Order: sequence, then structure tokens, then C-alpha cells
Amino acid sequence: MSEERAVHPDCRNASNPFHECSDYCFKVIAEAKTKMQLKEPEVMLASGDSKLDPPGDSYPGEDIDDEKPYLDEEQSDSEHENPAAENAKLSKRQKKWMELRNKMQEAKKRNQVEIAAERKRMEAPAESRGISKQKWLEERKKQIGKLLDANGLDMTKAYMLDTQEAAEEKYKKWEKDPAPFGWDVFNQKTLYNAYKKRTKNIEVDLEEYKKMKEADPEFYRDASSLQYGKVPKISQDKIDRMVQELKDREEKLNSFSRRRKFHEEKDIDSINDRNEHFNKKIERAFGKYTLEIKNNLERGTALPD
Repeated sequence: MSEERAVHPDCRNASNPFHECSDYCFKVIAEAKTKMQLKEPEVMLASGDSKLDPPGDSYPGEDIDDEKPYLDEEQSDSEHENPAAENAKLSKRQKKWMELRNKMQEAKKRNQVEIAAERKRMEAPAESRGISKQKWLEERKKQIGKLLDANGLDMTKAYMLDTQEAAEEKYKKWEKDPAPFGWDVFNQKTLYNAYKKRTKNIEVDLEEYKKMKEADPEFYRDASSLQYGKVPKISQDKIDRMVQELKDREEKLNSFSRRRKFHEEKDIDSINDRNEHFNKKIERAFGKYTLEIKNNLERGTALPD
């Protein structure tokens, strides 16, 4: 069995299993108790203890009637209905405290109203007819800048915030073939794309197509067929549709044409518009090489003697 240790329960080293209290420990405990006794009146004053208050005063946190802390339900209801009678029972100190509390609550409400009004003034007013594209781009740029700053990135790394769907949409736009330029306008691929664009809105009747194919054994003829030049019977509505498509195409071509500016001071070296356009092409290609010959012909110095 372990021997009992001489340890005081109020000693600060009582939790140490190897400690034994000495005269020094008892001296420290006595000094601590003395300090606590001296501090007790100050603590009781700060907490509002009724034993230290003068007989005629009371603190706001106390009950109005210490002798009757609990009231009947009827009595409490009558006091709530008649606040004047309830205020009459309050002391001067309690009335002052009630006034201060009401003023604090009113000040809080006014502060909240002012905060809401200031916040509304600081925020941008909502536009009634939508937001302009420039303003939308500026706000989006600010939001992206805040996100980049939060992640420690700069504006050159903005693509790192894109989702997978947004990135795929961008790649689709980048992968589009550029518009044809120069002689590429007349190559086979461009002509085929133009053909697909023209035939995109044409309606195809598959049932009629199958009937025509079954009725004619040589619907798809080869070079050795004896029915060369034979025209299949086509309905009138399809012919009208083809004529309408040709008219629409001609109108579309005419809408793209524009009248070039005519210079009256310029020398006339063509017989019609087509010849003028051809001369411009020749001038672009060979004008710098034939300039001297043209000038000699105009001056007459190129003629033989």
C-alpha cells in the first residue's frame, strides 16, 4: 500500500503525485485566501448584490419587489395592461435606466436605417432597360480580376477560370475554316460548299424518288446505255421550285454588286464595263513593266521614222 502524502487540497501542486506540501506551500495558500477576502466586496459591488446597496436604491437587474418575486397571472396581466401603474412602482434609478435603454434601442434602429441607405447609395443603380454591352464587359472584367487576384494569378492566366464547356466552345470557333480568298473562291471544295448551302433548304420527297427509281430500270444509266438523252417526267411544281431558286440566286448576286465610282478625268481605254474590268486586272499585273511602252505610244515617239 502506498503511503499517504501530506498535500493540502488548495495547493497549486496538488496534482503532482510526488509533491508534498511544506511551510512555503501553506504560506502561499494563506496569502491567496487573504487576497480573495479583500476582493470579495469589489466583486459584489460590480455584480449588483443587494446586501451592499443602500436601503432605498436598487439596480436595474433586480426584481422590483424582492419579497414577492412571483406574481399571480391576473396581477401580471393587469400590470401589462396598465404601464402607468407599472412605472409608478419603479424607483428613480430604474426609471432612468429604462429611459436610457429606450434611447439606445432607438439609436440602434436609426443606425440600421442609415447603414441600409448608405449601402444603397454605394451600390450602382439598377438599369431599367438592361445593361449596356460595354458596362457588362467592364463588370465581367472586374469580377474576373478579383477571382484571379484571389488565386494569385494575373490577367494573362484568365483562361484558367474557363469551364470545360466554355473552352470547347472557344475551340470550335478557332477551328472554323477561314473565308476563301483569291483563287480559292473557285476551287472544288469551295464550289461544293456553296452547292450544299444552296441545296440546304430544298425539300426531298423520298416516296416519289423511290417510285421513279422503280418505274425506270435504268434510273442510274452508265455510258453503254441506249437511253441516252431520255428525259424523265418531272412534275411542274419541281420545275417551278427550280426556277424560283435561280431567281433568288440572281437577286442575291445583284444585291452584292455595287457601282464603282466613275472618274471623269481618267482616260478612256475600254469599250464597255467588262473590258474596263479586264484592263484593270492587266494593269495590276503588268502595268509597271509596260508603262514606258504606253507612254511612248501616247507621245508618238515609239513610231518608226
